[in-house]
Amino acid sequence: MSVVRDLRVLLRVTNFRRLLAVRLLSQCADGVYQVALATYVVFSPEKQTSPAAIASAMAVLLLPYSVVGPFAGVLLDRWQRRQVFLYGNLLRALLACGTAVLVLATVPDWLFYASALSVTAVNRFVLAGLSASLPRVVDEERLVVANSLSPTAGTLAATLGGGLAFGIRLIADDSDAAVVAFGALLYLCSALASLRMPRELLGPDPGLVPQRLGSALASTAHGLASGLRHLAERRSAARALIAVGLMRFCYGALLVTVLMLCRYTWSSTDSEGLGLLGLAVAASGAGFFAAALLSPWGVGRLGPFGWMTLCAVVAAVVEPALCLTFAPVPFLVTAFILGLVTQGSKIATDTVVQTAVDDAYRGRVFSLYDVLFNVAFVGAAGVAALMLPPDGRSPLLVVLVAAIYAATAGALWRERTKG
Repeated sequence: MSVVRDLRVLLRVTNFRRLLAVRLLSQCADGVYQVALATYVVFSPEKQTSPAAIASAMAVLLLPYSVVGPFAGVLLDRWQRRQVFLYGNLLRALLACGTAVLVLATVPDWLFYASALSVTAVNRFVLAGLSASLPRVVDEERLVVANSLSPTAGTLAATLGGGLAFGIRLIADDSDAAVVAFGALLYLCSALASLRMPRELLGPDPGLVPQRLGSALASTAHGLASGLRHLAERRSAARALIAVGLMRFCYGALLVTVLMLCRYTWSSTDSEGLGLLGLAVAASGAGFFAAALLSPWGVGRLGPFGWMTLCAVVAAVVEPALCLTFAPVPFLVTAFILGLVTQGSKIATDTVVQTAVDDAYRGRVFSLYDVLFNVAFVGAAGVAALMLPPDGRSPLLVVLVAAIYAATAGALWRERTKG
């Protein structure tokens, strides 16, 4: 009941609602765009997809952010975050329209990936800015609840966007270009929604950091080093980031497994495989929603590290018990549970980082957080590519993931006892 009451209070805060609207529209567009990429890369009839091909696509789209991410953080701590949401989403709308044209033109894969990379590169600024802005619109007392509602609602919006993409493909005769164009429209709506907030509301404060772009770019290396030193001084935040990165690795490895199972083992047609993938995404989205409801209670009762420990323990037990069957229904149940524990751990980590890191450094730290997520995800895809057979059945990979969850739970428990 206290969670429901806090949620009601948060939703009465005008600027929180406006920031949430920007997130929902932006991440709904992300969901639409990502499904378009997945269907084009994985489920196109003319393509013979392999784990290595999926890993290569993820590397092309995500690894460059290991370079872009730190630059995004330094700039976010100098640019007004409201303006990042406005111009970032306008740029993504324009670039997504370009991707739609490329899909219609049937261009070489490298050109399509370059276009997709441009769209998702801007996403680093937007997502890091949304997390860094949240403490500017809610008080510290309700920050845990805000971290439950806001990112989880964004993930649910991305899931809804994925569902809308499937629907648009049916209406538009399996046209990936039409799906991408709809995503561009949603990016435009997110840009317009950001105009409802005052320009200076989301920070950073003018007196804390230099404002000139030239100064920001010239001091990027120094700013990144300062952010890393600041994070090193906040040991609890650094350890939480490492733990959630390991859990992200596990989630990524199982995602590649599900993609291959849907493509080659559980279905006889591309449409049937897409339908099963949609069910898996929906189950995981339901887990994210459950995490939003349970995490405030869990963090309140157990503390952030205690809640993360419980999440890792549940994953370590459930994942091998269900996934070793390699059957659709147990995997759908696993998708729900891992959605819950992955998002629950992220909510706790967001809270640790936001409370332990100073406002002047939050943009840099959240960009590093984003880079860690991407590297973990691509690393998981690479490991899966080495271990998965074409049909997606690898007991060794399932056992490896369970072992990582168990080791993470042990490390988190030791951190909790220190606290």
